[in-house]
Amino acid sequence: MISYSPLLCLDFYKTAHAEQYPAALTKMVSYYTPRMTRLADTEKVTMFGLQAFIQEYLIEAFNTHFFDRSLDEVLAEYKRVLNNTIGTDGVGVERLTALHKLGYLPLEIRAVPEGTRTNIHVPQIEISNTNPNFVWLVNSIETMLSCTMWHTQISAEVGYRYRQIVNKYAALTCDDDVVRAKLLGDFSMRGQESVESATKSSAAFCLSFLNTATVPAILWLEHNYACRVENDAVAYGALSTEHSVMCSNYAVDGDEITHVRRLLKEIYPYQNFSMVSDSYDYWNLVNNILPVIKEDVMEHRGCLAIRGDSGNPVEIVTETVFKLWEIFGGTVNSKGYKVLDPHVKALYGDSITPQRCEAVYKILMEHGFAINNVSLGVGSFSMQCLETMDGGEKTYAPYTRDTFGIAVKATYAEDADGKPIMIFKNPKTDSGHFKKSQRGCCKVVYDYTYHNFFCQDGLTWEESQVGNWLQPVFKDGKLLRIYTLDEVRKNLHEGNF
Repeated sequence: MISYSPLLCLDFYKTAHAEQYPAALTKMVSYYTPRMTRLADTEKVTMFGLQAFIQEYLIEAFNTHFFDRSLDEVLAEYKRVLNNTIGTDGVGVERLTALHKLGYLPLEIRAVPEGTRTNIHVPQIEISNTNPNFVWLVNSIETMLSCTMWHTQISAEVGYRYRQIVNKYAALTCDDDVVRAKLLGDFSMRGQESVESATKSSAAFCLSFLNTATVPAILWLEHNYACRVENDAVAYGALSTEHSVMCSNYAVDGDEITHVRRLLKEIYPYQNFSMVSDSYDYWNLVNNILPVIKEDVMEHRGCLAIRGDSGNPVEIVTETVFKLWEIFGGTVNSKGYKVLDPHVKALYGDSITPQRCEAVYKILMEHGFAINNVSLGVGSFSMQCLETMDGGEKTYAPYTRDTFGIAVKATYAEDADGKPIMIFKNPKTDSGHFKKSQRGCCKVVYDYTYHNFFCQDGLTWEESQVGNWLQPVFKDGKLLRIYTLDEVRKNLHEGNF
């Protein structure tokens, strides 16, 4: 969370807009909308992260760093920063004073339910003022909202994409009691832009999967989505070695087999764990060491996951499954696919793009193996970039706010007499035709025949109140609706998490 006034957590030009609006306005309505898609196979965007934004910024940050501080302190901070940077010379002091004396944030936010995937061009969030003196406040939170949510939403879409691949191949090759949400995990934390970015990204991925290496994602979900690890399946980590462990033991022992036996017999005799196995010679460990310690593995009261970490991930993980079957055997499930003995499995952490994920599953299926013989990891590359094919050539599409053209635009206002004012933008130079905004108030409607959302605009405030999927979630400083993690997951996966 920020450690200064949220009214300084914005673009410089936002600090001057209050004086620029028409003087007679008493109401402003703006919409947060994914306006386009740069992904050829994606026409919907997951709405996720608003509740956390409201909790962390509109409630906690505003209370701690604005309303609960003295007015003198708030104004001194504001004037010091702006007077010495853009020379506003006290502009904004009057409105900040009025807001501080009011004692709460006079905004109403309506939104589609968290976890809902809405179509492009359909607004997901509506922001309006509840006090006629604070029209300027509506678009003052745009910058915070946009930069806080877009990456969270992208990661929710990334998780959803992988989950569809898992669902497809699990339905074909796995027993129905296999937990699909445990077949992939997030390994992206160290490659993200910051701890906060990694935390929210992993939390969003956990809408589709239960495995993560990002510990703070669990705390973030607990704080913002009404769940507790004591009672709920929030997410799970795993015991694993790393190269520093394997290499230091090799330096002491002079071999690898000594440490592997110690892991099985002394350190984790009753627990599942994964072991990075390519510090020196991966196939020597798989082909030569594992057969020697087969009895130790079979006596182990947990599962040993053999983890590759270099080479071609698709070849490494699939060939490992085939070799583990030769050494340890297994059973055939109800759908006729081979499942390794529960003491072993194959794992490849990160480097698993959607294309590699599907390739692994397809090869396993073609060779008669169920996909739950492997655990796969999604790293920071796949959380922030999609591998695509353009005319037969591999290309890369980095994820940014503009992947879905997300923006907040004002579309409706009222004057002192309550007269509706329809606002819109429609740049003639916009060759992509995606910057055109809605006009007036909006109503989000669901088409149950085609299972799509669409937007009706051009409405007055009163006309937009009935039959609208945009429902109140925040008003005058308070959360009105709290979504649990379980509810969000069920919304995203239509009840089948």
